[in-house]
Amino acid sequence: MELKWLLCVTLLALGILAVQAHDMDEDNDADDVVDIEDDLDDGIEEVEESKSETSSPPPAPKVTYRPPVPTGEVYFVESFDKGTLDGWILSRAKKDDTDDEIAKYDGKWEVQDMKETKLPGDKGLVMVTRAKHHAISSKLSKPFVFDTKPLIIQYEVNFQNGIECGGAYVKLLSKTPELNLDQFHDKTPYTIMFGPDKCGEDYKLHFIFRHKNPKTGKYEEKHAKRPDADLKTYFTDKKTHLYTLVLNPDNSFEILVDQTVVNSGNLLNDMSPPVNPPREIEDPNDQKPEDWDERPKIPDPDAVKPDDWDEDAPAKIADENAVKPEGWLDDEPEYVADPDAEKPEDWDEDMDGEWEAPQIANPKCETAPGCGTWQRPMIDNPNYKGKWKPPMIDNVNYQGIWKPRKIPNPDFFEDLEPFKMTPFSAVGLELWSMTSDIFFDNFIICTERAVADDWASDGWGLKKAADGAAEPGVVGQMMAAAEERPWLWVVYILTVALPVFLVVLFCCSGKKQPSAAEYKKTDAPQPDVMDDEKEEEKDKGEKEEEEEEEDANEEKLGSDADLGSASQEEEEEEEEEDRKPASEEEETVNRSPRNRKPRKD
Repeated sequence: MELKWLLCVTLLALGILAVQAHDMDEDNDADDVVDIEDDLDDGIEEVEESKSETSSPPPAPKVTYRPPVPTGEVYFVESFDKGTLDGWILSRAKKDDTDDEIAKYDGKWEVQDMKETKLPGDKGLVMVTRAKHHAISSKLSKPFVFDTKPLIIQYEVNFQNGIECGGAYVKLLSKTPELNLDQFHDKTPYTIMFGPDKCGEDYKLHFIFRHKNPKTGKYEEKHAKRPDADLKTYFTDKKTHLYTLVLNPDNSFEILVDQTVVNSGNLLNDMSPPVNPPREIEDPNDQKPEDWDERPKIPDPDAVKPDDWDEDAPAKIADENAVKPEGWLDDEPEYVADPDAEKPEDWDEDMDGEWEAPQIANPKCETAPGCGTWQRPMIDNPNYKGKWKPPMIDNVNYQGIWKPRKIPNPDFFEDLEPFKMTPFSAVGLELWSMTSDIFFDNFIICTERAVADDWASDGWGLKKAADGAAEPGVVGQMMAAAEERPWLWVVYILTVALPVFLVVLFCCSGKKQPSAAEYKKTDAPQPDVMDDEKEEEKDKGEKEEEEEEEDANEEKLGSDADLGSASQEEEEEEEEEDRKPASEEEETVNRSPRNRKPRKD
């Protein structure tokens, strides 16, 4: 055990020495550089060149950007690699019911590279300004009609500066005769709204569709349930994330982030409010009867207050058994005027009134149990009962909680195919954000999952590969962190080397038994010989007990005349037996290797 503790202390000391040696090396390097600068100007250039050559890390594998190309039929695709906003229309509308100063959609959009891009040449749409209304849209190659094929919408978002309050969702604008992208605003009819949104600590991933009531013709927004996944990382890590919505003709849907499902459900069961209204509703004209009794318990009408119930008894009373402590200073106040206080020079009694010194704790009370008028402490009144109330009993007239009766819902309808939504013909971004430089890229709207996956692989996949190639591995990150913070070497030693040494130590430090040859060389008693001697002594003891039992039986069968002689013989036998074990023990001791005389060669 001492060896184990010694090893632990040694490893800890080695870690500390490593840190100190690292610091000393840095100091020595600095001193050497000063000396070389003074004496060998030419030599330092060679040293620096060789040092830079040996210390420079190997170059990271380069990922070359190639604009993605759709591999199948698409309704809309945009990678912004042309570097312009061709095909996009900036809104010139104004928001209703808003001050003119902030009602305009005057937020700025530009096509730019990402700020910290690892993929030169990959451009995207950037919402440049903050605290302004932004709106931009583009036409689809052809309107999307919901029939027998799925809908897949996918695009990338990067919150380059993080996000305080704002959204990065996209709207699929409904195909209507009134659609005018030049006047795109918040009230423009849309079919689906999808994408991330955040304000405060509320992180959302919207999926909203507008459903048309077949009876009234009015549209109502249906919101997907909130995902169970934690979305915070997607808003805070400043990385590019891929958002995908898959909507199937069987009314099922999936929401994916970075090609991982974070939410799924069915349009009939997992939207709020539900697509289909209830068959029955509460009758709005039904009223609760005046004599309806909803009280499950009522006071016992037959209960009577006991005669000895005193409602006026106080809850607390003075403790009559309390005694004033000795040394209590009745005539001394708890606080006195500060004798060292002085009236300020600028004190104006006409304006400020008569000056009084501030109060401080009476110094005489510090050594006394108390000052001022002594009062008995208050204790709970054992006779206190409070206001009397009759006990509660079951209400025999209880009728339950009243509810209005149900009637058939006059507005009921059943739409079993909510997937068949209003066709849309344009895609738009209508946003407000308190953070600038939100980056959008690689929009695609299609019907085949493979086409969307290929597009993601050629766009978002390249970004992910470039980021991974630029980032050092786990070991490299650990080494770089240790270079900046040398104390991490101690942590590495304790967390990696120490457990390994402890496992080896515990597994290999078992007590080793000496071999038979070692026993012969040292004349030490071998375990098997000692065990044989113990077994022989045990057998002898059992035989002696059996002989004693036989002798006792023979003595009982003998005559009264022989009783005396038998007793004498038994005593003699017992004395012999007492002497016999003693002699055997002496023999055992003499036979012990410790008492054995050494042989003369």
